[in-house]
Parts: sequence; C-alpha cells; structure tokens
Amino acid sequence: MLCVSFSELAVTLMDATTDKDPLVQEQIYNALCYLGESEPEEILNSCDEYLRQHDKLAYPHRIVILKAMEAVVKNNIAYLDKSTAKIVIFLASNEMTKSKEIICDWQQAASNVLVAAGTRFINKVMEEVLTKFQPGILPHYFIMQTFANLSVSNVFGMVPFLNSILGTMLPMLGMAKQDNMKSVFCYALQHFSESIQEYLANLDKAPDPTVRKDTFSNEIFNAYDVLFHIWLQSREAKVRLAVVKALGPMSHLMPSEKLEEQLPKLVPGILALYKKHAEAFYVTKSLCQILEASVNVGSRTLDTQLDALLNTLHPQVRIKMGQRACTFPDRLLGFLLPKLENHNERIRVGTLIIMRQIINCAPSQMEIKKPFILSSMKLPLQDTSNKVRRAVVQVISAMAHHGYLEQAGGEVMIEYIVHHCAPLLTCTPEADDLTSDSVQNISINTLFLISTTVDRMDEVLWPYLLEFVTPIQFTGALTPLCRSLMHLATKKQEEGENAFLIHYDTHANLPSPCALMARLLVSEVGGLSPYLGDGRGAAALRLLNVLHLNIHPKLGRLWKKKIPHLVEHLEGKAFMGPREWEDELLLLLRETLTAISDSAWICQFSTEMCKQLNSYNGFPSEKNFLYKCIGTALGVCSNKDVVQKQLQELLETARYQEEEEREGLASSFGICAINHLDETLAKLEDFVKSDVFKKSVGLFSIFKDRSDNEAEKIKSTLILCYGYVARYAPKELVLSRIEADILRNIFHYFNTRVLGIKVETKDLTLKLCLIRSICMISQAICNSAQSDAFVFSRKAELLAQMMEFIKTEPLDLLRTPVRQRAMISCTYLVYPFPVLPPREIMRNHLSARSPGQSCPASSSALKDLLKSLLQKELTPHGLQSMFEVSGPWIRSSKEHERERAVEVGATLLEFYRDKLNVSTVVPFYNLGVLVALFSPRCSDSLASIRLRAVDCAYYLLYIQLCYEGFAHDYRDEMVERLKDLKKGLEDPDFTILFNTCYNIAMVIGKRLPPDQLMSLLLMMFEGLADPDQNCSRAAAVMINALLKERGGVLLDKVPVIVALIHSKLQEVDEEHVRKAAQQTVYILASQHKTAVVSSLLGSSLPFDSHTCAMWKALATEPTLTSQILELLLDKVNRDVPYKENKSFLSGSTCERIATPLPFAATCALHEIMSAPESGAAVLGLYPHLFVALLLRVSCTVGVQLPKNLQSKERKSASRSQVPRNLDPCSCAVEALRAMLTQGGSDEVVKSVGSAGGWELMKSSDQHHDGIALLASAMAKHAGPKLPLIVKNLFPMLNSVYDRQRITTTAFFAELLNSSVVSDLILLESMMDNMTGRQKDPCTLVRMLALRGLGNISSGSPDKVRKHGAQLLASMVNGMDDKDDPNNLVALEAMSSLSKLLDHVEERDIRSMLLHIAIRIRPFFDNENHELRTSSIVLFGNLTKFSAGNCEDVFFEQILNGLVTLLLHLQDPKPEVIKACKFALRMCGPNMGCEGLCDMFLNHLHEDRSLHYGEFMNHVCKHLMQNYPEMLNRLISTNLFYFKSNWIDIRAAAPMFIGKIALAPFPHRPYSRWLGPAEGFESHWGLGA
Repeated sequence: MLCVSFSELAVTLMDATTDKDPLVQEQIYNALCYLGESEPEEILNSCDEYLRQHDKLAYPHRIVILKAMEAVVKNNIAYLDKSTAKIVIFLASNEMTKSKEIICDWQQAASNVLVAAGTRFINKVMEEVLTKFQPGILPHYFIMQTFANLSVSNVFGMVPFLNSILGTMLPMLGMAKQDNMKSVFCYALQHFSESIQEYLANLDKAPDPTVRKDTFSNEIFNAYDVLFHIWLQSREAKVRLAVVKALGPMSHLMPSEKLEEQLPKLVPGILALYKKHAEAFYVTKSLCQILEASVNVGSRTLDTQLDALLNTLHPQVRIKMGQRACTFPDRLLGFLLPKLENHNERIRVGTLIIMRQIINCAPSQMEIKKPFILSSMKLPLQDTSNKVRRAVVQVISAMAHHGYLEQAGGEVMIEYIVHHCAPLLTCTPEADDLTSDSVQNISINTLFLISTTVDRMDEVLWPYLLEFVTPIQFTGALTPLCRSLMHLATKKQEEGENAFLIHYDTHANLPSPCALMARLLVSEVGGLSPYLGDGRGAAALRLLNVLHLNIHPKLGRLWKKKIPHLVEHLEGKAFMGPREWEDELLLLLRETLTAISDSAWICQFSTEMCKQLNSYNGFPSEKNFLYKCIGTALGVCSNKDVVQKQLQELLETARYQEEEEREGLASSFGICAINHLDETLAKLEDFVKSDVFKKSVGLFSIFKDRSDNEAEKIKSTLILCYGYVARYAPKELVLSRIEADILRNIFHYFNTRVLGIKVETKDLTLKLCLIRSICMISQAICNSAQSDAFVFSRKAELLAQMMEFIKTEPLDLLRTPVRQRAMISCTYLVYPFPVLPPREIMRNHLSARSPGQSCPASSSALKDLLKSLLQKELTPHGLQSMFEVSGPWIRSSKEHERERAVEVGATLLEFYRDKLNVSTVVPFYNLGVLVALFSPRCSDSLASIRLRAVDCAYYLLYIQLCYEGFAHDYRDEMVERLKDLKKGLEDPDFTILFNTCYNIAMVIGKRLPPDQLMSLLLMMFEGLADPDQNCSRAAAVMINALLKERGGVLLDKVPVIVALIHSKLQEVDEEHVRKAAQQTVYILASQHKTAVVSSLLGSSLPFDSHTCAMWKALATEPTLTSQILELLLDKVNRDVPYKENKSFLSGSTCERIATPLPFAATCALHEIMSAPESGAAVLGLYPHLFVALLLRVSCTVGVQLPKNLQSKERKSASRSQVPRNLDPCSCAVEALRAMLTQGGSDEVVKSVGSAGGWELMKSSDQHHDGIALLASAMAKHAGPKLPLIVKNLFPMLNSVYDRQRITTTAFFAELLNSSVVSDLILLESMMDNMTGRQKDPCTLVRMLALRGLGNISSGSPDKVRKHGAQLLASMVNGMDDKDDPNNLVALEAMSSLSKLLDHVEERDIRSMLLHIAIRIRPFFDNENHELRTSSIVLFGNLTKFSAGNCEDVFFEQILNGLVTLLLHLQDPKPEVIKACKFALRMCGPNMGCEGLCDMFLNHLHEDRSLHYGEFMNHVCKHLMQNYPEMLNRLISTNLFYFKSNWIDIRAAAPMFIGKIALAPFPHRPYSRWLGPAEGFESHWGLGA
C-alpha cells in the first residue's frame, strides 16, 4: 500500500491553490487546517518551504497558504516549539514587508500570522519585527498595524515594549505625509492607549506591577500635540476619524494638568466634528472618553463647556447624560424639560431617552425633582407618534422602578400604560418606522414587568388596576391586565386574607363584584373562537379563580374544581367548538349562581349585566353571549317580579336591527323559559299589546319613532323568541302551549293585514325567523316523549307555508337561505318527497346555482329517491339509464353541478355494488363507458370531486368483479390500491395530480376486460374535449397509461385510434391536447410502428397541421425514431418513383406522375426530421437518409403530382390561399435540407442555399449543377460522413433511371474536385467508376464522368502522374465520342485535359500529342464558343510538350492553325479572343522567330486591347521574312474565312491577305511580288 506523508499532501494541496475558483481555494484552506490539527509543525514547515521555493507565486494564492498557517498557529499555539515558531515568524515578517507597496490582503494575512504567534512567542515576534522598525526611517504600514494588534491580543506581553516603541515612533509622526501612514499611526496610538489602560487596571495580574501611568504620559501627550493640532485639521475624513478614535483613549493617559489645560480647545474641537461627519458614533464615543477622563481628574473647566455640550449633544441622543446629572442636576433639567414642549418628534424622543437615563442613573439627585418631572410629562402623554409613545412607556417604566408613580399624578402614567396595552386605532400620519404593534408590545411587557418585579408598585397597582377591567375601551388590554392582576392577587393572598380582601369603602371607584364577574365571564367569548386571540379567555378565568373571595365567599370550592378544567380546554389540551364553549360557560354560571343561592345577589348580578349591555354595542359576539348570561341568571332567579321587569327592559332596549342582538335576545327568553315558561310567554303577550305593536295592523303609526323596517325586525325577533321558548322550555310543559299560545302569536305577527286584506311580507328576516321558529317547534315536538300522542292540527298549514316559500324562491339558486331552512323544516314535519322522473329530479337539484355546498337534506332525499328507482332495475341497463341522465352534469363546466352529480353517482354505484346479487356470470357491457365517464374527473379543479371520482372507479371495478363471480367480501389487491392513491389527489400540485391519474389508469388497465378496452378508449378520447382543462389533461394522461399497459392487443384498432386522434386534434385546438395526442401516437407507435406508419401515410396530402404534429411525435425517442425512419426509407425505395403516362395534349411525349406512397413517405420524412428531437436518429442513419433523399430529388425532377392532388392544388389556388408546396421535387429537396440540418450539417445547408443550389436541383437543365454545389459543401463541411455515402451511391451508377446516374455522377465528379477524396482513400474507386461511365448511354453522364476525371487535377494533383495514361486515354476517347451530336462530351474532354496537362508525365502526352492536336483543330471554328475556347486553350497547353522528337511535327500543326488563331483575335466572344492570345503566346517560342515571339508576348496581353491592323502588319512582315514559303498556305487558309459566319472575321481575312501581300520578302526583290500583289488587291478591291 502506498504511504503518503503529511508534507507531501500539503504540497499537493498548495500546488492546487492556483485554481481561480473561490470554492476550490476554500476547500484547500480547510484541508490544510485539518492536516495542521494532526501535525501542526510538519504542516507549518511545509508551508514555509513551499512559499520560499515558489517566490514567484502570485499573492492571491500566497494568501490562502498564509491564512491556513494563521489558523494552524492559533489552534496549536500551546504545542509549537520555539524553532518552528521562529521559522513561521521569520516567514511572516518577510511576506509582510516584501513589497513596499500596500497589498492589503496579502500583507494583512502575514500580519495576522505574526499576531497569532505573538500570543505566546511575543519576544521572538518583537525581536524580528523591531529589526524593521528603525529610528529615522518611516516603517512599513503593516509594521505599525502589527504592533497595534499585538498590543490588543497580548496586553501583558506587549506593554513593556511600548515605551521604547513610542520613543522611536514619535519623531516619525512628522515624517508621515501620506494619509494611510497617518491613519495607521493613529490606529497604533489608539490601541497602545487601550492596552496600557487595561494593563494598569489589572496590575495585580501583570508581570511588572511597578508600571505607572506617568511612564507613558509625556510620550502620549507629545503624540496628542501632533494629532490634535495638525492631523485633526486634515481634509481627508478618514484621517480625522482615525485621530478622533485615538484621542479618546489617549486622554486617559495624558498628564492631569495638561488635560485640564487642553480641555477648552479639545472639547470644542471634538464638538465641531459633528458638522463634518454624518456618522457621529465615533465622535461621540471619543467625546465620552474625554469627558470621563476629565471627570476622573476633577476638572473644573467642564462648567464653562456645559451649554455647548448640551446643545450639541442633545440632537445626537448618543450620550451617557446620567453621569453629568450628578454634577449639574438643576441646569440639566432646566435644559431638558422645556424640550418636551417642542412638537418636533426627534427632539421630543431624544429628550425622553435622556430623561430615562437620568432617572435610572441619578436617582438620589432627582428625588426632589419627581413632582416637577411628572408634571412635565403632560404634553408627551398626548403625542400620537408611535416613537414618542414608545419613549414615554420606557420613561414610565424607569419611573416605576424609582418611586415616581407613588407620587400624585402617577395614576395617569399607569392609565397611559394600560391604554396602550390595547391595539391602537390611530397613529401619526407621517411615515413611522415603529408600528403600533411595537408600542402595544412594549406597553404589555412594561405593565407585566412593574407588576411582577417592582415590589414597591404592589401598593400602587393593587387594587387600582381593577378599575380598568370593566370599561369597554380597555377591552383590548384585558389580557395583560388580567395577568398582572392575577400576579398581584396571588402575592396579596400570600400576605394574608386581610391584605387580599378589597375594601370597597376606601376604593369607591372599583367595580362591584357583580360587575367584575359579568365582565370577566363575557370576555371569555371574545372574537370568533375562544382559541383565537391573545389568551384573554384563560387569563380572565384564572383571574376569576383568584378573585373568588372578593366575588363571593361561597365560590372557592366550585371554581377551584371547574375553572382549571376550562383553562385546559383553552390551552389546547381538549378542544371544543364555540357553541360547546358557550354552553360550558353558561353551565359554570348556572352552577355559580346556584352555589351562591342569594336571591338579592343574583338580582343585582342580572341588573348589572343589563347595565353592561350598551357597552357591547361594537362587540356583537360578546353581546349575544351576555344576553344568554342574562337569560341564565333570570332562569335561576326566584323573584318573578324581577324576572318580568328584566324581560320587559330587554324588550324595550334591544337593538332589533342587529342580527346578533335579535338572536341573543331570543336565546335569553328561551333560556329563561326553562324555569319561567309562564312568565316568559306572558311577557311576550304583554309586549304585543304595548304601544310598540299598535302600528303593525293599521295604516297610521301611533309609535312615531319606529320605522316600518324596524317594526318588521321587532316582529321577527318576537317570532324567534317563541321558537327559542319552544326549544328550551320543558317538553312536558310546552306541548300544550304550542298551538294555543306560541303558533297563534307567531302567525299573528307574520300575517299582516291592511284594511282587512292579507298582505304577503317581503322582509327576508321575517321569513327566516318564521321558518326557524317552526323548525324549532317541530324539533321540540319530535324530541318530546309524548310526540306520538300529540295531535298537531296545524301541521298541514305549516307544511303548506313552507312549500309556498320554496316555490317562490328563484330556480337558478339551490341554497338560498329561505329554501334551505324551509327544506329542513319540512324534514322535521315529516313531509314525503314527490316521486318525479329522474331527469326532472336531477334538473331541479343539480342545475341550481349555489355558492356553497348543496343543502344536505335535499341531497340526501334525492339520493334516497334515486336509490329506490335504481333498486327496481338493478342491472347494467338500469345503471346506464341513470348515468345517461346525469352525464351532462358530470361533464358540466360549472363546478357545483359537477360536484353534486359526481357525489350522486358515487352514492348510486356504492348502492349498486352493495345490493348486487349475481346468480349467473353476465357481462358488464357498459363498464368501459362508465369508467370513462368518471375517471377524467380525478383531476377536477375541486378536490372533493377528484376523491369521489376515484370512489366511482373503485365501485365500478368491484361491480365487474361481482359479475365475474367473485363474492361481495372479496378484496382485490390491485383495486384496493385506488384507496391509497386518493391521497395524491388531495395535493393541488399538478405534477402529483397527473401522476396519480396515471397510476389510477394503470390500475384500471390491469382490471378491465379486453372487450371493454376499446369502448373505454373511445369514450376517453371524448374526454379530451372536456370543458375543464384539468380533466381534459387527465383524460390524455389516462389514455396514454392505458395504451402503455394494454396497447399491445390493439393492433387491428390502430387505424381507428389514429383517425380518432386526428379528429380530436381538429375538434379541440388546445396546446395540452396537441401534446397529449403526440404522446399517444408515440406510445402506439412504440407497440405497432408499422401499423401507425401505414395509417399516417394514408392521410390525405398535403398533410394538415394535425397530421404533421402526429408525425413529429414519432421523433421524440431516438430508437423509435430510427425504426420509423427506416420504415419510411423502405417505403420511399420499394416502389417506383414515378409512372409514365402518355399525355393527350403532348402527343407522343410521356409525362411522369409521382407514385403516391413514396411521395407521402418523403413528406413524412420531412415532417419527422423537422423536429429538433430527431437529431440523434438522423445522425445514426445519416448515410442512408442522405443517399435515399438525394436520389429521391433526382427522380422527382420534372415529375408531376398525381391527378387527385393536382386538383387539390388548383382548388387551393382558386380560394386565394397560400398553398403548401406539393411539387414532388420541392418536397424531396425540403426533406433533404431538414435531414442535413438535424444531422449536424447546417453549414452544408447554408452553403448550398447561398449559392442557389437548392433551386438549381429542381431545374431539369441545371440539376447537376445544384448537385455539384451540394457535393462541394459536403466535402468542405461533412467530410467524415462521405465514405459511407459514397459506398451507398456506387450501385446507383448502374441505376435504370438516367436521373439517378446523372445525380450520382455529378456528385462524384464534384467530390473529386476536393482533396477530401484522397484523404478518405476514395480516389481509386471513384476514378474507376468514373472511367466506367464513359460508355454510359446518357451523354450527360459521360460528360460528367470526364469532368470528374478532370477534377482530379484540383482535388488530388499528386495522383495525376500515377494515373496519367489512364486519364489521358479517357480524355482522348471523350473527344472521339461518336454519339455526341452537340459535342458536350468533347467540350468537357478538352476542358478537363487542359487541367490535367500541368500534372501528367511528358512521355504520356507525347504519344498522343499529334492525335490530340489534329482532333481539336476542327473545333477552332465551331459555332459553339465554348468549344472554340476550350480547343484553342488546349492547343496552347499542348505546345508545352512539343520539344524534342515532336518539335517538327507539332510546328507543322502550329503553322496549320496560325491563321485561324490570328483571325479569331477578332472573334465576337471575348473568351475566344482571350484563348487565342494565350495560344499564340504559347506557340511563339516554338516558331523559331524571335521577332514574332516578342510580338506575341508583348502585344497579346489578356487585359490589354489590341490594335489589330497595326499588329497584323508587323506579324505579316515577320511571317514573310521568316516563312516566305508559307505564302500560298496563308492566303488559301484566309480565303476559307471569306465565308465565315462572323462578320469581324470575314473582314479580318482580306486584311490578313493584304498585309501579307504588302510584306517585304528578305531574299527576293520587292518588285517581283508587286505585280501579283497589285493584281490581288485590285481583284478584291483592297487599297494600298
């Protein structure tokens, strides 16, 4: 095993510090620290060695190592030996001072290492650092900073060095010119002074106890002189701030007399800095230290500075004023208290903060000032600013601790605290940093604090705080009040009964025991629930329990038993609802009053509660409960006169407009009737006869101050009172009074008559109260033990009234208050529901709009009725008939309709399953349809619908199992999973929701019979159009899940499913449906790819957007996509690409018509490969796709659409639509482009496109040019893919289709123009194939083959010599092509031969030179200018090989062609002229005439114009002088051109002859030739 030392690991880690990632550097630092914990000395030595060896290591990386060293030294300082410490100190010192410039992070890290080492090895550190701290030389910045930090980290070790350091440093202060040096000197002086103070304060622990303050005083004062008088005046704020920080600690070390002398200048100088510095903290801190120093020396100078100090410091509110108050109490208060009258918030808050400090810090000096201070708080107590309120509360807290609240006026302060314990309704309009909540919280804490911790406050607060319990304005403060009072009461109990009992004679303002009990009891129901709020209920109960002796002496035992139990409920140990809680409190009250059993006390209690009623006008729940308490008290009261008097008062003072009050009053009468039924009914009867009700049956109002509306509310309340009386009164007593008294008066109030005519009331409250009362009366009858014997004669009348109410309610709402309560009343009146057809029943129930849940009673009745109907036909058909009716509501767009319908459906299915008794196995033929009806609802927007939909699927699957012969109690493991899956439907997260739907579908798929699968899928596809998008998505998810689970058996149904998907895409234009459909196609294709492809190929062309989306779905998974592409390639290649039909219009010519299947497959390939996801699959099939599509392009050039598609295209054009391009060739080109793009050859597409290649490919005449551009781009951008492409294309050279051979040959020909062919070792095979194409029946193929062979000179010039003979033979054969009427092959042969000549061996060309020259000569005068150009250029190139044995023979050929070349200098085509110039320049050196050669070279430049006449004059002279024997040949050749088709050449030929005739001969007299010449000229009409 390999062992690695710690040092090697450390070096490896330090090598990695060069990584720039901060996280990596942090990990390296941590790792070095961990190693250092194990072997500190080894790691430190390694770090030292590494830093010394890597002197050039950048400082950011050195910092990481130094920081690690610091951590290791700090954590292991006690274990380091001196030698290691010395090495570390020396390294850190050098690292710190290596650079004279300040590089803060680096030098700080080194300094920190020294400071860490100095905690133990201070002498060695100082020994090293002092060597770099020499007198008269300004030290390095970090030398001083290190001294300062050492003085803080090791006070006892550093102070002995400070005297000598100060001595050396002081002369340097004058040398410091830079601000940073001044700052660091100040920093050092500050920390030196603090260290000296700490040393002097702990002399008993110091190593040298003889050190005194005066040891340093003179040096410190000298430094002070420079800092205060010079540096403090600096313009740089940082320097001033550093000076200020230093002056504070230095002032404690200055000589006393010097400090006293400097104070008149020092204090104003420091105060002046407040105007210069926005952040005054350090100024204030320094000033505080200076003032402390001055007080310590007993300075008298401060007296003259006091006003300036107070005026400057007051706005800062950052001062310890208490210390000053000891010396100047009168002046300080005289300055501060008038500030409280200032309305400026900041001044007032600052003053209050100072006063709090003074109260706390100078209690003895302020003792006689207490009344004065209390009176000065009058205005702050009225301030509405939350900041001021908070400050006031803090001042009051301080006052409480120091006896201020015991003075006159202290009660006002306590009331202020209590008042602010409640939530504040108003605050200052200005922006306030503090909220009213913070004021409330501090007030609550303060009240509790002074109640529990300040003993002297007990006598002040007890029982004074009880005065705040009953006033309603302190309701919000009840909780803290009760807690404080409970604590105070408990303490008083401990002191003895005399101290605890309240003496009401000496405390006249305290609330009575009855008032206290009523108030605390009612406060228990504050808010919506006893469990909400701030714990008021528990606090009030505890206080009641503590106060039991002061309430009534008989309550102790009962309350000690009952109240703790109630408190447990409130504290969450046992929960109960608001109604139960009220009942518990009322029971406690009843038992309390029973225990007291003092009629007078109970009467007083009920009277007190009635008095408190008006106090609760803004608190409806509390007032309602108070009414119930009054009813309970009156029920217990034995004095019937008092009962009737109180009931009368309640009726007269009630606020009938308030619902809670009407309810409370009625409850009060009902509870009272438990023991006083006769008195209660009598009082209600009497009240009807009073003036209040005389208006109710007449036109004129006697009771003028009651409005019509209020009269209706009074009637409503009285009707409700009768209902509650019937509810609470003893049943054996109330039955006899129901019809005689109660119902008679109820209908008397309800039925209004005007002039003897009955007028129907429109008041909703009156109707509801009547219905509720009748309901309570009916309940009372039902609950009575004598109900069977009771004859309810008015039952029919009551039922008729209820039905009338129901009928008059709007039909579009189900749960109106009147309908709901009337139906409940009917249920108690035992009214049978009418038997209606199911559709009518469901319409009335399900279609009604309701903002909340449907009425439980009506829903239950509907379910019972439908069950009974289903029971009559408990068959699949009967079940189907039920859901045919409810189906539209199950799929409704309205949530409430869906919810009710699904709930009813679940109930019916459960009923069906429970009642089903199968004697023989029968098919559940509609299982799939019913499952499809409910399962999409598993993702409904309502959670309740989702859960019940799962129940429906659960019941349906068990019904199927019953039909399969399983017992009712059989439990299927798979079906039972549906119950577990319901949890996932409770989560609103769509991801979880749809995942659960998927799992539900998998369960259904596993348990559904095969014959039901297709019907389920067909219905589920209908669910894609569900108005609820969630359900539509769920249907899609479930379809896909079912197909995954069971799709393997649906092979014969694939066309139907594909057609269905297409139709749904047309029907529903939603993005989620499109995506789901694509997923469905993908799943189906993964199981039946051939069937899916065939079905999609059967779609009509052009593919619409939905079909395209389905094709694109097959591109999502590379493996499947590859298989689909292979299938489509097979479709493309298997059938013929077109069929030839003789056209009637075109006579004997045939038109080519594309065959449908390959055409459709090509379009499908384009759609699939248009999807970006198809890239991987396309890349895998790149060669096959490329070859197939390339050949498809070639076979479709000029091919027509099938007849049926031509008619479609014409119709599209006639409708002015923008038709999709259906041209077969265009489709193939687009497919090829898409294939290249997805195959990673985007550059090929761009390159071909920019050159217009794609359009050229579609052209019959220029198709091969477009292919050449494609081949060139492939060679440049897709070279590695070419070998397989070439291999697959080779067989196509023998294709039966000319177009395919042309395309393949054109592609190869251009590839040979690139070096990539040679690089990929394809040259020989391709050249052989090109050579073989020379005998192809197609002229264009032969021409392209020669072009390819010629291109070898560009693509692989080094290979031409090797194959020169073969290539030349091919070119010569091309020129000799007999089946070439337009000489296209010859033209290409000559062009290619010209390119090859530069690279062939001379021996190869010389054997053919004469043959070639003779063969190309006729082309000089060919009508085709390209032939002329190529032949002339080739002739010029051949001259390169005329030396040696061929010189004479080729010279003859030059002479034979000379006239033609010279005359064609006047050719109408510039390129021919250019070729002639080139040829003549090349022939010149071979003619043996230097002058003629110079003429050709100097005058026949390609870019220069030529003066033909002058040029010919000189040429003829040279010809005649050098070749006089050629005269006849020249003239005869020129004569041939007299009949040339080109006019310029016809004109040049005579000129040529004339110039020759006039040219002098070198060896014969001129006159001898003159005669014939003149005759010649005269014959042709030429002048001299």
